[in-house]
Amino acid sequence: MKKFKRYKNVFIVLVLCLSFVLLISLTSNREKVTFIEDGMAVPINGIQCVVFKLSNGISEGIETMKKFTKLKDENEQLNEEIADLQMKINELDVIKKDYEDLKKMLNYKDTHDEYEYIGCEIIGVSGNSYFEGFVINRGSIDGIEKRMVAISPNGLVGQVTAVGTNWARIQTLANENIAVAGYIDETEEVNGIVKGYKDYDNKVLAKVEVPTLDSNLKKGDTVYTSGVGDVYPKGIKIGKVIEVYEEKSKVVKYGIIEPSVEINKIDKLYIIVPKKIREYDE
Repeated sequence: MKKFKRYKNVFIVLVLCLSFVLLISLTSNREKVTFIEDGMAVPINGIQCVVFKLSNGISEGIETMKKFTKLKDENEQLNEEIADLQMKINELDVIKKDYEDLKKMLNYKDTHDEYEYIGCEIIGVSGNSYFEGFVINRGSIDGIEKRMVAISPNGLVGQVTAVGTNWARIQTLANENIAVAGYIDETEEVNGIVKGYKDYDNKVLAKVEVPTLDSNLKKGDTVYTSGVGDVYPKGIKIGKVIEVYEEKSKVVKYGIIEPSVEINKIDKLYIIVPKKIREYDE
């Protein structure tokens, strides 16, 4: 009896469902229904409505899950395609940069065909950082000698200060021990001396010193190597002037230079070798 009470509701639902099925089978071939059949149809129709809605809800849920799974798969595929396209864009950027670097070097070579240019790679640091200097994978066996000049496609890097059989040490323009004869393009002044310089924030810059207060040096001017001194070939870009000040007591005008080469971002390096090797002073 207790079990019957426990499953009473289930039993009633089953009886009603069976009655509904029986009713359908009995009336399927008749156009009219009896009063009893019509009365039974009311609760049975209610149950049918609940069952239909439940079934329809389950079907819609299944369809929603299928659509979600499909969208998830499509999203993953799109993400893969986006990643692939981004990789190709990065590769194209590298190719474009290589092309631009090559174009710069070819332009320089065309106007300086009295030199050869040995490509090399940085293999180590000389001192505490790149700013002090670095070691390259070319040496005397490749024709490199002390005081030869190192450049990148963007401009002056520094000069060779030591040479081994298959290595050489480069001291960069950032080093304050290097002095380069400078040419100011806009004013056509050739009497500037460029040295390495660091500001109060320890930022690596350069400084051009012009020994006259009458100089027309100004912010925005471009400084190149002048060729004076027979060490640095003429026309290598050093950088742009970002600040100008005077020391009247010394009768000197200074220009702070933003170097055209970022020493810590060099990825291509060339050593300039005269076709007719000159005898460098030690």
